Amino acid sequence: MQIRMDWRSVKFDWNRARAFLVTAEEGSLSAAARALEMSQPTLGRQVTALEEELGVALFERTGRGLALTPAGLELLAHVRTMGEAASRISIAATGQSQRIEGNICITASDIYAAYLLPPIIARIRREHPGIRIEIRASNDVADLRRREADIAIRNARPEDPALIARKIRDDTARFYATPEYVATLLQPITLESLRAAQFVGFDHGPTYRDQLRAFGLDLGAENFPLITADHVVQWQLVKQGLAIGVVPTSLGDDDPAVQRVLPQMAPITFPIWLVAHRDLATARRIRVVFDILVEALSQG
Repeated sequence: MQIRMDWRSVKFDWNRARAFLVTAEEGSLSAAARALEMSQPTLGRQVTALEEELGVALFERTGRGLALTPAGLELLAHVRTMGEAASRISIAATGQSQRIEGNICITASDIYAAYLLPPIIARIRREHPGIRIEIRASNDVADLRRREADIAIRNARPEDPALIARKIRDDTARFYATPEYVATLLQPITLESLRAAQFVGFDHGPTYRDQLRAFGLDLGAENFPLITADHVVQWQLVKQGLAIGVVPTSLGDDDPAVQRVLPQMAPITFPIWLVAHRDLATARRIRVVFDILVEALSQG
């Protein structure tokens, strides 16, 4: 027996519930307004209207922003479930679209977004001018379930069963520096002599050093006078002759301003995966872009 819902008991709309959810997750009205791309006063009015409809206070102001009240905390789990359902509805609807037009968001690491994607995007725009493309250059993994992007270029295979993934190929990277910097190193250059060289690091922790140690390069913190998590910034620092950096082979070999530091050394190898939400892959425009990316990225 199907139980019919009394819709008269529902006293709030989804827009206000969404405003509450995003504010709770972002921690402030200003951050939530930016996430929803609306003005802060408009968002504040939606949250206030929801509190008035429900007859409860959802937030209290603290020195650092907003904190959930006990009532708000209890409501949050239910509204989060609504948000997940709304996301699934959006994904399912997008997946049914067969038009080769509309918005597509592609996410990739900053170095791939800057150097690998532009010629591919140019081809997509030539062949399908109705598609509007947003590129999110980030070294963080985007949550495709929550529609942070439609297609992702990653260097690791996803484990989420809701995603489809295709391994395109293995990419490689090597050590590069300017000829001027290489000339300052102890000759002949070996893994042992590179212990006195300077490198561009990703962070202050030992993770990157441990990765290099696996390739036979034992370095300490003193070998990393320059730190940046941005690959594009690293590349520019290397080209200024300041230190040695790890750069994709296709990028380093094509630039006459740098050279391989250890030409005889085996390259650092990592996979390129193309990932999309399983439901989104049935949308024609996303399928078309996915296939173009597969073809272009496969060529290396």
